[in-house]
Amino acid sequence: MQADYSKMIDPLKLDSLAKVAVKVGLGLEKGQDLVLTAPIVALPFVRRIVAEAYKAGAGVITPIFSDEELTIARFHHASDMSFDRAADWLYEGMAKAYTNGAARLAVSSNNPLLLAGEDPARVARLNKATSIAYQPALEKISGFHINWNIVSYPAPAWASLVFPDLSIVEATRALAEAIFAASRVDNDDPIAAWADHNRQLKKRSTWLNDQRFSAMHFSGPGTDLTIGLADDHEWQSGASIARNGITCNPNIPTEEVFTTPHAYRVEGYVRSTKPLSHQGTLIDGISVRFEKGRVVETYAAKGEAVLNELLDTDEGARRLGEVALVPDSSPISASRLLFYNTLFDENAACHIAFGQCYSKCFRDGVSLNAEEIASRGGNRSFVHVDWMIGSDSIDIDGIRADGSRVFVFRKGEWAI
Repeated sequence: MQADYSKMIDPLKLDSLAKVAVKVGLGLEKGQDLVLTAPIVALPFVRRIVAEAYKAGAGVITPIFSDEELTIARFHHASDMSFDRAADWLYEGMAKAYTNGAARLAVSSNNPLLLAGEDPARVARLNKATSIAYQPALEKISGFHINWNIVSYPAPAWASLVFPDLSIVEATRALAEAIFAASRVDNDDPIAAWADHNRQLKKRSTWLNDQRFSAMHFSGPGTDLTIGLADDHEWQSGASIARNGITCNPNIPTEEVFTTPHAYRVEGYVRSTKPLSHQGTLIDGISVRFEKGRVVETYAAKGEAVLNELLDTDEGARRLGEVALVPDSSPISASRLLFYNTLFDENAACHIAFGQCYSKCFRDGVSLNAEEIASRGGNRSFVHVDWMIGSDSIDIDGIRADGSRVFVFRKGEWAI
């Protein structure tokens, strides 16, 4: 019988995290349905979330579970043609639920290196098939048509990767405490702590919006990158108001302020500062070069084949959909932990994302259609993959339309 490692996790803090996910992350409204996805290992946490959601007045909650052993079984036993297919009917159903007003919550806790030993070509094919099938649902999420949230649970396999020198019991407990700290639930009033944190992030995004920069220039070891910003872009942070009028915090945790780059105005080269865990594969030592917004040269010390397959998903995968600013002194960075999980690692460093942009990151973005977003420089893709480029050696300048520059970051910290 498999051990129940959930008993190693502080139940009161786990209850608190569930409450934060529902009240801060989702801002769930009375009568609102909820689509909830999670790996089966996170069931103890999912039960708490469901209880909190029903207490908040949820209508119907539909959980959809995955399982790592089932995923591996596919790679070991399925026919080759299986890797070009995905359950499009499922994602169409999810998109219909969102169209009808449902919220979306995802629990992240999978083993980040689950597929590291599998055929990279098959991994890439399955990722592409899933991304294409997921598009109807992703459009509702990336377009902020709905309130949505991602939150994490400390599964043992993930914990052992983050804390390799600890026993599996000690590692699970340590990862739980790290998640609680990053998610601001290790204090007396997590809801108030999130309200204060959102106010601080809002000050940063407001300052950036007041500057009306036309581009951001990143410089440091292995990096000399100018990212043009989309026309009528708007910096966002922390809490966001979805098109349905509900305020949500899409990511728990979050330390970033972010906006949309111009898909055709990115020039130069950039090097990653942290590994990227993507769909069960670790990609490390990434270096890319852009011309006219498009990646034209790539390198990765590890996982290069998977990186190239990702960039070949579609035309938009080689262009940027997001640029985000995170100080090196953020709590997640200060922990000096590598989480092997983008939700956490992206909030330890400035980052950029290949692929789909967020329509929310435009002035009056909620009223723009796909063609209008594209005309302003917004990128379109089946994928959206963040990777980290910030460190205590990175400087960032904001560039105005007249070419004048303003210090934004120096040595990885806000200069304002």
